[in-house]
Amino acid sequence: MTPTFTNSPRIATPSVAGTPVVADLAVQTRPDFPLLAQTACLGQPLIYLDYAATSQKPRQVLEALQQYYSLDNANVHRGAHQLSARATDHFEAARGKVAAFIGAASAREIVFTRNATEAINLVARTWGDANLREGDEVLLSVMEHHSNLVPWQLLAARTGCVLRHAGVTESGELDLEDFKAKLSDRTKLVSLVHVSNTLGCLNPIEAVAELAHGAGALLLVDACQSLPHKPVDVAALGADFLVGSSHKLCGPTGMGFLWAHEALLEAMPPFLGGGEMIHDVYLDHSTWADLPHKFEAGTPAIGEAIGMGAALDYLQNLGMERIHAWEQQLTRRLFERLQAIDGVRILGPTPDQQPDRAALAAFSVEGLHANDIAALLDSAGICIRSGHHCTQPLHRHYGLASSARASLGFTTTPEEIDRFAEELEGTIGFLREHS
Repeated sequence: MTPTFTNSPRIATPSVAGTPVVADLAVQTRPDFPLLAQTACLGQPLIYLDYAATSQKPRQVLEALQQYYSLDNANVHRGAHQLSARATDHFEAARGKVAAFIGAASAREIVFTRNATEAINLVARTWGDANLREGDEVLLSVMEHHSNLVPWQLLAARTGCVLRHAGVTESGELDLEDFKAKLSDRTKLVSLVHVSNTLGCLNPIEAVAELAHGAGALLLVDACQSLPHKPVDVAALGADFLVGSSHKLCGPTGMGFLWAHEALLEAMPPFLGGGEMIHDVYLDHSTWADLPHKFEAGTPAIGEAIGMGAALDYLQNLGMERIHAWEQQLTRRLFERLQAIDGVRILGPTPDQQPDRAALAAFSVEGLHANDIAALLDSAGICIRSGHHCTQPLHRHYGLASSARASLGFTTTPEEIDRFAEELEGTIGFLREHS
């Protein structure tokens, strides 16, 4: 079936009784995304199904970047002239938009970083180095992205702290009983993904927070895969730290953030030294700037922060509840189509098992390599991900070297899902015949 990218309004019909009907967000939003209008090889429509890796950028974000570099380009905080003042205003306004987007108490609680990976490393290098000692424990899970594994491994090597890992259930969700068994008075930090980028499961962070705090531990939440797709409120979650990444939120690359309670940030030492993060510098010592600038050494990614602010405006205007409802419908369609293909094994819970799961499906096909599947689909103009998705320990748990992954966004159309499923079925048949 050839996808139709019409601008005429239509209503998506839910595939399962009881699913809420919402206006088709793809129809409304696709004109804002120039990249999605291009054709792929052989003149076929480009179908982008790799949103869990990075999102596409609407023209409103591109225009914000163009505006900054064309009219307002100057360094922030340090200049008295009008360009610097305008740049500073826009830059700090973006910080306020992040705070509002996640329900932070103050913009002082938002630290800009290059990405979520740097934000986790910041916590490990500052709070971790200052507070963890030999025998203390950090509790993670086997589903974590490498960015939420490697920084703690480095911390363990420096401090002698011990890493423990909660398992997953047969359905591919966090094993809460195993988590409880591994949580103890030695646990000083719990660090978990909110939504798995491979299993797609939504972890019960509120329950985890209560358990962690009851044991005297703090909780860090990797929210990279949840923030673009559903409302997230740090107070409701009960987190102590939360990290996010701009490029998954329709914003530019090279920009992310750390949120933490103000009292925690005040107590943490600086991460990097240099300009901007200081109050006074002497030849033999320095004093630190107020929050959040204590953690933002050097010239920041000004344009990228402004672009992220524009992206958050865009998402807020659409409505995160609306985005989530639309993507729930798409996810059910994706699973229905994949489950009908012989030999496809999907990792993680189904929408029936977990209705709020992520709009993605990582899958394997016995006897076929994920890279071969992805390459043939790419020749048909369909972009999916293949590999270990930065979750090698999880793939080893399932006895897999790699998997293929189709991940959706609010610009995805039902017709694109149908076309993907049809091409995948043909690809599997071709590879089996010629392997």
